[in-house]
Amino acid sequence: QQHSQGGTWPWHWQQQQQHPILVTTSTRSYLGDAGPITSRRDLPTSTTDAIARREQELWDKARPKYDAIMEHHVRLPTTTEFETEEQDLDARKKRLIYRSKQRGWLEVDLLLGTWASMHVPQLSVDELDQFEKFVNLETVDIYNVLTLRTDVPEEMKSSGGDDAGDNGSRTVVEQIQDWVKQSPLGKADREKYVEVKTNHNLI
Repeated sequence: QQHSQGGTWPWHWQQQQQHPILVTTSTRSYLGDAGPITSRRDLPTSTTDAIARREQELWDKARPKYDAIMEHHVRLPTTTEFETEEQDLDARKKRLIYRSKQRGWLEVDLLLGTWASMHVPQLSVDELDQFEKFVNLETVDIYNVLTLRTDVPEEMKSSGGDDAGDNGSRTVVEQIQDWVKQSPLGKADREKYVEVKTNHNLI
């Protein structure tokens, strides 16, 4: 084709004239009110829909594991009798350690409290019973035993008495007294007690 000045129109322009381009517009709509999503398995055509049948097979295979996970997720935590006993024993030990540190006497707080912090967590139930009887004594009586001013009460002695060998055959109170004899704290003067207790925030 010729244009008005005698030349030839460009080829691509000629093609556009022969095959006009159709321009379409689309409108995007908000789907928030479209309702819940429906699985193909729930449609009336699910029995004849190959994709729906495959989806159902996968769901049947995954369902047992899904149910187990959900049951574990929503189940309320339970405490067994053994766990309850362990918790009660732990609470008892912490209470005895606290009582050992809060006697109101500087020397007793430091000596008995230090021994309790080091040894009470490892005590058996029988040993805890022994220790609790000792802690229940008057503070002045505990002080006298710790500082060797008096002997261990008869009901808190082992059958072997002072001749007993290792700690396994000695009562808890005898073990405490043995520890005090060997500990530098047992040989400290009052000023040393104040210094150590201050440094450990026990005052």
